[in-house]
Amino acid sequence: MDTIITRQRIQLPPGAVLKLLGDWQDYQVLSQQLSDRSLPRIKYRRGEILLMAPLPEHGRDVSLLSLIVIVLLDHLNRIYDSFTPITMSLPEISGIEPDYCFYIENWRAVVGKKRIDWESEPPPDLVIEIDVTSYTDINDYLPYRVPEVWMLKSNRLLIYRLQAESYVITESSYFPNVRELVQQCLQIANEQTTSEAIRWLRSFLHGQH
Repeated sequence: MDTIITRQRIQLPPGAVLKLLGDWQDYQVLSQQLSDRSLPRIKYRRGEILLMAPLPEHGRDVSLLSLIVIVLLDHLNRIYDSFTPITMSLPEISGIEPDYCFYIENWRAVVGKKRIDWESEPPPDLVIEIDVTSYTDINDYLPYRVPEVWMLKSNRLLIYRLQAESYVITESSYFPNVRELVQQCLQIANEQTTSEAIRWLRSFLHGQH
């Protein structure tokens, strides 16, 4: 598949990442051109626009990690809301599309909302990103001050938490020792299926009572 960028058509081969020079207005034009399509993904940083066409493993890993979080939240009897796909944007500064996001502490802020004002309303409490093509940069989330970001890179879960004005790799504020659980689920999913991994997780949590 060739890379094609025209006013009528945007096409990238799977796994491709394309960086374009452009301003906020260019980003808005491209975003409107893509409309409600899920592919390619689009991101804006000051002065540049990035387009990315995910590989199949990207979607599988997004599904697995989001299911893990849902199972854990349900196990803890937490109230939450979740979104995918979703576009976060701050005019002239940033535009990003997290793979999956959860409102946990601030779920009340988004109940029933059809649109979120990123300049005045709280960000998601937890964001999931799958980085297969080096498209993701943790600092993309600094303008929004997302408290916790999970990034799966090279089959390894990195948990970033916002401390002052930067992200540091540490443990999750919601789920102790979650990296070990995620690694086990990844191994099961890679050797068998996502469903088997989630069944194992539910069984493991049930045995913790």
